[in-house]
Order: sequence, then structure tokens, then C-alpha cells
Amino acid sequence: MRVFRLVCLSLCFLLAACGSEQNDPYPLGERGKNILYAAFTERPKHLDPVQSYTEDEITFTAQIYEPPLQYHYLKRPYTLIPETLVSVPEPRYYDAGGKVLPADAPVRAIAYSVYELHIRPGIRYQPHPAFALDAGGKPTYDALDPEQLRHIEKIADFTRSGTRELVADDYIYEIKRLAHPHLHSPIFGMMAGRIVGLKELGETLQQEAKRLPAGAWLDLDRFALDGVTRVDRHTLRIKLRGKYPQFLYWLAMPFFAPVPREVDRFYAQPGMAEKNLTLDWYPVGTGPYMLTENNPNRRMVLERNPNFHGETYPCEGEPEDARGGLLSDCGKPLPFIDKAVFSREKESIPYWNKFLQGYYDASGISSDSFDQAVRLNVGGDVQLSDEMLAKGIRLLTSVRASTYYMGFNMLDSAVGGKEGREAERNAKLRRALSIAIDQEEFISIFMNGRGIAAMSPLPPGIFGYLEGRAGVNSAVYDWVDGKARRKPIAVAKALLAEAGWPNGRDARTGEPLVLNLDTTSGGMGDKSRLDWLTRQFAKIDIQLIVRSTDFNRFQEKLRKGAVQLYYLGWNADYPDPENFFFLLDGAESKVAKGGENASNYDNAEFDRLYAEMKNMENSPHRLTLIVRMNAILQQDAPWIFGFHPKSYTLGHAWLHNRKPTDVGNNILKYQRIDVAERETRRRLWNEPVLWPLALIFVVLAAVILPAVISYRRRERGTARGP
Repeated sequence: MRVFRLVCLSLCFLLAACGSEQNDPYPLGERGKNILYAAFTERPKHLDPVQSYTEDEITFTAQIYEPPLQYHYLKRPYTLIPETLVSVPEPRYYDAGGKVLPADAPVRAIAYSVYELHIRPGIRYQPHPAFALDAGGKPTYDALDPEQLRHIEKIADFTRSGTRELVADDYIYEIKRLAHPHLHSPIFGMMAGRIVGLKELGETLQQEAKRLPAGAWLDLDRFALDGVTRVDRHTLRIKLRGKYPQFLYWLAMPFFAPVPREVDRFYAQPGMAEKNLTLDWYPVGTGPYMLTENNPNRRMVLERNPNFHGETYPCEGEPEDARGGLLSDCGKPLPFIDKAVFSREKESIPYWNKFLQGYYDASGISSDSFDQAVRLNVGGDVQLSDEMLAKGIRLLTSVRASTYYMGFNMLDSAVGGKEGREAERNAKLRRALSIAIDQEEFISIFMNGRGIAAMSPLPPGIFGYLEGRAGVNSAVYDWVDGKARRKPIAVAKALLAEAGWPNGRDARTGEPLVLNLDTTSGGMGDKSRLDWLTRQFAKIDIQLIVRSTDFNRFQEKLRKGAVQLYYLGWNADYPDPENFFFLLDGAESKVAKGGENASNYDNAEFDRLYAEMKNMENSPHRLTLIVRMNAILQQDAPWIFGFHPKSYTLGHAWLHNRKPTDVGNNILKYQRIDVAERETRRRLWNEPVLWPLALIFVVLAAVILPAVISYRRRERGTARGP
């Protein structure tokens, strides 16, 4: 009888364990709460805005820090709007003598540009112990000793916190931090060439750091920065060399987020860094969220900042945004979500399975799950699979602000050349290869259709990118039946013959044309891709030799011009055509100038147009210049334009207001969760499967019950004995 009771009790425990509650990876107390659940795969290394520069990091920093400007969430092309400022600043221009110049003054006449930033009053920082004050108004935690820190392991262990208003000095302090010798900001070198006095400040701080004891705090308020000055409590002025309208884009990056002096001082105290009590681990900002849990190997948690100054959801965007429901929350206060929990997932399969169970609100699509998630129809359009549609999952797609390309080294006599008959012949060779390498086939085979063929350096979303016939690369494509169609291989072979290589052989010597591609393993070094590429060259009878090497050696060969062909990609730092065209500017030649023009392309007309275009505001005239520049590049073909990758994201039906963006990263505040719908669907999708246990129960009963009955009979027989 005891055995039977034990079996029944065990089955009860098994049944209880099969409920959705036990399957839920989150604490019971979070159920039904307004929380977004997401995953991250790589741990962030830097959360200090002066150093942070990767996508893994900006997922968090963009929700916490507020630089002066931000991007409109819905508008495309990307449009800057104020974040903490009253308005987007308009530069004032001055000549070398200090005379004010008109807005349309020639670039060569402009010696300095001055931006005046007006901060909205009343913006306050998140609660933090660095702002805590004692009864006398002095910082509570300004002189911590080892004994006071002995029981402190995380920021939450400090019992007191405070806040204060955002002021101009906080932005000035962060700009000075760009020059801090121990912080190694990745943009210091570039900004030192733009912001007046920043280079000199860096040199001064270098010398000061050598005089200070190791680990001592470097108080930046003791050092002046000529090009950045305080006008009043809520106004600062930034002075740049020359004209540089792209500076506004930098003002939307975390590098220019405010850092208060007292926060820097608080974290610089002895013993803090050893406990990971640093700005790199615990950010301090004015944004809608604050980091309350930082375990980068397991879980990161953002919670609503109770001091957030508030914003409202946008009421305008692209025409399709209204149809997609992206304007339904027009004018409502932000943020919508109270908390965001990010769990680290090192493997794609568990990540994917938890998304399908409803435990992550959105997910990317890995190659392992691509066929399960989407399908390609005959026309190449992407559609969700029936399984995804049945779950109400939405597919969000966007073309990334990136361009991948194969470059020719224009210093190489076989494929390059600057002028004369040789240059003209080699340009035909380059155009022939541009036709022969079928980018559409590459995208279909190796990217599951996740990309579009590039017609120029500019991706969609960047000013100057043209849709349809106006944007077609006429050197490579014909316009047929309302679509771009790659020119036939016969055209490529004819161009090759005109270049002096009929059937891939030298017209004079009969020697075959052999070209070398330098690449790194892990990129184009994948064997199947390189085999495919070799076949593309063979279509016009050109032999390709692939020379794989490590990254450092590859970079060295580029610097020395010791390549013929190479393969690279570029992701936009900011959404401006200058950020792509500079890769082909003669003044950026890799060999001659040490710049980013790895092709060493040098075309006087292109350079002249670029010099005029790069410092212009967007206008019809700027667009005219861009069209002419693209036409030159399409004929000269210093690059074989590859593709712009597409990002695919899946979102559950309960996740609203999610729109893909490549440059605006502070997107958490716009998203909204229908918690009730999520709970309903989670329960439905995670119903326990009970029939196997019922079968086990029947089998056990069939085995045990006869034994129990026999045992009971013997017991009763013994009780009635003589």
C-alpha cells in the first residue's frame, strides 16, 4: 500500500512540474508585468560613453545617456531632432579675422564654425549615490575609506542617492574626457582635428597624468578647452575649424553624452575600480532607463528612470507607418515599458526556441532557423512561413546603412591606371568584371536573399540614394520592364576584348589574364564563397588566385598597395553621403596619405565634386553633385559594387511600435508591450503535454494494482488464520 501511495505522490509531482509556470525561465514575480524580454549574444565591454563604440554596447548606452541630439524614430532619410536641446543648433561661420559670414559663404572663406547648444531646463539625472548630499550640502560619498567600501559590492549597496539638473558644464566635461590619456577615446584623433584646442588639451593632460601618482583622479575642470565654453547654466558654445556640417551627427552619439564631474570623482576613489564600481560598469544618465543589474555573462536589466523628463511618441513618419500601426500611439508619453530584461544567449538554438515559446519578444533570424522562419517566393520576395503566421509573428526588414564591395588597387598596372590608354583599357576590364560577378546570385545563395545589389557607394536611407531607374548603374544594368537587369555576359566579354584581353588572353602575347584577390579568413575566405567567386571570373575567362592571410597582414598589404583586388565593407558612422564618398577621395589615398581610400582612386573631377559636396547641407544642388559623382564612379569602376545587407527581425504580435533603424539606437522608449496578450499566448503555447504521463500511470497501475490486490488478500487471509 505504501508503494502505491508513493507512486501516486510521484505522479502528482510530475504533473505539477509540467505546468507552464515551471517552464517559464523568469521569476514568478515578473509574470504579468510591463517588461520587455530580449537577448544579447556578446557581452558589452564599455558602457562609458567616451569609449563605447560597438553595437553590443549601444544597445544599453543609448537608452541611458542623452547626447544633445537624436534621430527621429520614424522618418527616413534619417532626420536629426533635439534630445536635450531646445532646437537643433544652426552654425555661425567666421573668417580668419573673426568676421561673421553668411550661411552660404564659400567653404574656403570659412575659418571657424560655432555651434551654440541650448539645453532645456529641468532635465534631471537618474538617482545615484554620486549626487547624495549630507545635511551641510556636501557629497555623502566623497571620501570613502576601505572600511566603508568593505560591504559595498554594487551600486545598490549604497543606502543614499540623489539627483540634480543637467547643465552645460556636464557636456563640457565629457568633451574634455575625449582627450583623457587613460580613456583612449576612439574619436579623439578625429575630433582633435576639428574642435579648437582639443589637441592641445590632450597634450597637456598627457603631461599632467605623468606627474600624478598612479590611479589618482585627473580633475578636468582645472584645464581650459579653448573651443568649448560655457555661456550660461544651460548654454555651451563649440568652436570648430572650417565648415563641418556632419558635426551635428556626432552630437547624436554617446561620445557627446553628458558626464557630471561629481560622477567622475565618485568612481575615481580608491578601491572602486577593484569592485567594478566604475562608469564603464554602472552608467549614469538622464535617459528614460537606468541600468539596475549588470551581469554581462548572464543578464542585464534596464528599469524606468523615475526622474526622466519625458517625451511623447512621434505623430509623423513615412507614408507606410500609418498603415503599419506605427502612428497609433501619437502624442502619448514615453517610455511605455517599465523594465527590459536582457539575457545572454551564447547559442542560437536555445535563443530561437525561447522566442517561439514567447519568452523573448523579438528575435533575429540565424541561418539555422531561416527556413523555419521565412520563405522566398518566385519573385524573390520574402514571406513568413505558415508556422510564423499562425503565431501572429511579424517580419520587420530594413536595408542596413552598409556597403560591401570588391576594390581594385588603382596603383596596380594590370587593373588600375590614372590616365592615358592604359587607364581607359583597364576601366573596361573593371566594368567587365562588374557585370560578370552576379551579385543577385550571391545574395540568393549565400545570404538567403538578405540584401540588395549596390548601384553606388550609397545605401538606402542616405541622402543621394535614388530608387528605380534614376539610381541604376547603367554601366552594369539595363532597365527592362520596370526593373534593373544585369547586362549579358556577352557585353562583359566584349568589354574585355576592347581592353586587350579577348577570351581572357593578352591580344599581343596570348598569355592568360590572372588576377589576385587578397582576403582574410572568416570574411571572403569562406571556401564555398571563394569557389563561387572563382567561377564568376571564369565566366569571362579570367583566372582568379585567392591569397588568404590574417587581418594584420592584410591591413599591411593595403597600406603598402601590395594588392590587386581586395574585399571590404563599410558601415555608416552617420547617415550622410560624405561618410561613404570619402572612401574614394584622392586625399584619402591609403598609400600616399594613410587614409581610408584603399583603392588609391584618384580622379580630379570626382575629387573636385566631392570637395564641393562634402560640406554642403542637403539640397537639390547637393543631389545634382552626388548624381554626377556616382556616374563617374560607375564608369571608372574602382569598386565592384557588391550589396547592402538586409536585417530581418521577428516580433511577436504583442510587441508594438518596433521599426528597424541603423543609426538611431535609443529605440526602447518607443516600444510597447500588450502584456495581457503575451500572457495568453504564452499559456497557450506552453500547455503541458499530459498524455505520456497518463500512459505511464496506466502502465504502472496495470503492473502494481494486481500485486497490491494479491498482497491485500494474503494479509486478510493471515488475519483469519486458525
